[in-house]
Amino acid sequence: MHPMAVARIWRCGSHDLVLDVRTLVMGIVNVTPDSFSDGGMFGDDPDAAIRHGAGLAALGADILDVGGESSRPGADPVSEAIELERVVPVVHGLVKAVDVPISVDTRKPAVARAALDAGASIVNDISAAAAPGMLDVVRETGAGLVLMHMQGQPKTMQTSPAYIDVVAEVRGFLAERIGAAVGAGVPRTHICVDPGIGFGKSMEHNLALLRGIAGLRELCVPVMVGVSRKRFIGELSGAELPEDRVEGTAGAVAWCATQGVDLVRVHDVLEMTRVLRVVDALSRVAPQERED
Repeated sequence: MHPMAVARIWRCGSHDLVLDVRTLVMGIVNVTPDSFSDGGMFGDDPDAAIRHGAGLAALGADILDVGGESSRPGADPVSEAIELERVVPVVHGLVKAVDVPISVDTRKPAVARAALDAGASIVNDISAAAAPGMLDVVRETGAGLVLMHMQGQPKTMQTSPAYIDVVAEVRGFLAERIGAAVGAGVPRTHICVDPGIGFGKSMEHNLALLRGIAGLRELCVPVMVGVSRKRFIGELSGAELPEDRVEGTAGAVAWCATQGVDLVRVHDVLEMTRVLRVVDALSRVAPQERED
């Protein structure tokens, strides 16, 4: 036993998130009219989005992720002005309403900057900080950063995605983006990675990534996975509608937790926190219980 073992920390602005005790839950707050799962519910009503996010926090979400541009397959991009109009009031309201860190789901440096100025602590970037200036924003603000893999763009990413070895290619891409972020001055302790399940991947690619998800821990940064209500869950479970994929999502979330994934991004916070309490109790080893 090692009585002095120290838990791993993901540093996100003024928030230090402890990763080893249990799997953390990022609750999704979409403020778009066209999200695949809950589009239109909150896009035109910031107050409703704030109430929804506060409700997710009350149900156990450790982080709230606010997104103003849909990344569903086939989605069109939105302008910076529209995304700012959707996101900033909700971030500002949530910062006042809850104590958990707020994440902004964006590819645009100006949107990230505005959200961080409004009190957000994390930039969740599906393009892995590809836009010029994004890494500067993260470095200058001390925000947490999620680097996600995506093949192509949301508009066309599900048109014949192809890999030779999807697990190796995704891991290699994320390693390169970690290197770019660190090289730009972002501390490694602020970086998290996401393999981008469903983002330019077929059913077979998604399954291969999930089966090999433990290998991403070799990157020595936190690992987040988003499987919530996704199409492959519907195909496997027979649930056509996204809202009917809760049980299938729970199965994938449970698998991720047993493989050492640090965070899961979900719509159904109450159900997934209940699943994770059981799975974590069975599979997690507290830092003070680890062997040398």
